[in-house]
Amino acid sequence: MNPRILGLATANPPYRVRQPEARELARALFSRLSGVERLIGVFENTGIEARYVSAPLGWFAQEHSFAEKNRLWQSVALELAAQAGQRALERAGVAPGQVGAVVLVTTTGIATPSLEAHLVQELGIPLSAVRLPIWGLGCAGGAAGLARAAELARLRPEGYVLLVAVELCSLTFVRDDLSKANLVATSLFADGAAAVVLGPGEGPEVVGGFSRLLPGSYEVMGWDVVEPGLQVRFAQSIPHLVEGELGRLIKDGLAAYGLSAEDVGVWALHPGGSKVLAAYRRALRVDERSYEASWCTLRHYGNMSSPTVLFVLERLLGRVETGTRGVLLALGPGFAAEGVVLRW
Repeated sequence: MNPRILGLATANPPYRVRQPEARELARALFSRLSGVERLIGVFENTGIEARYVSAPLGWFAQEHSFAEKNRLWQSVALELAAQAGQRALERAGVAPGQVGAVVLVTTTGIATPSLEAHLVQELGIPLSAVRLPIWGLGCAGGAAGLARAAELARLRPEGYVLLVAVELCSLTFVRDDLSKANLVATSLFADGAAAVVLGPGEGPEVVGGFSRLLPGSYEVMGWDVVEPGLQVRFAQSIPHLVEGELGRLIKDGLAAYGLSAEDVGVWALHPGGSKVLAAYRRALRVDERSYEASWCTLRHYGNMSSPTVLFVLERLLGRVETGTRGVLLALGPGFAAEGVVLRW
């Protein structure tokens, strides 16, 4: 029996930053970057109006060590994970004591014990619950995490699984990195958390997941570990990959479930940026409702990495007709596509 999505909730830190504010701070911080006045236009091109970050804007104008950033990450990430997890359980009508497994997805901080060990005790989930921390999948982590959580739920058909994806992308900002990649990342990335409760009941059915890795594409996206922390690696080729090689791999993933892009009635697409969304639309013939859900998420929240695609799914819940086949899709380091096939 396939598990169903019983409850979904999201959370954001309290600091809302409008895009013009972020642009002006970036103009000052990247003043020594050659051509910055031309490049700063990327802030308007994202389509983002505002997003949420984990510290006041002035915090980012100062230098911070990796250790200091990571301490703040652990504190805020746990708070947001608990908020989203508690709300998702309430919406599902599931008590914490009924949860048999917890999947925690993140890439923007490091903790040992891993974050879900704290989350289990924060929410009152049984200490016997299976814990599965997933690190390093970046923007694809929300989709991959949902697929792994569904696999755990299939092994426990009478129980419930809690998935939490939490990322604080803003806290990875390296102040002295004057690269174009860092400027683009600064124009896009934001912070948030999303949680999903899976199990028996009423809601969209998780049919299965698929992963497709593009060979020899390590440099497209990722982190380089430097003294100040996690330095972004970000290629401009991603939209072209969506329409080309990666698009073919996505279609191959769908074919494993007997589907073509034309069979998909609704898409929950990770909005990596406006160009990526446009590439999805051309490559997969994405419908207007799905495109609008991703576009609105990007406009109001920015790119929060792994939880973002779950924000999109939350926007679509309640707006999809029974019997519709859907796909939740995200791209991430590897370079890779992670997909989840759904049925309403």
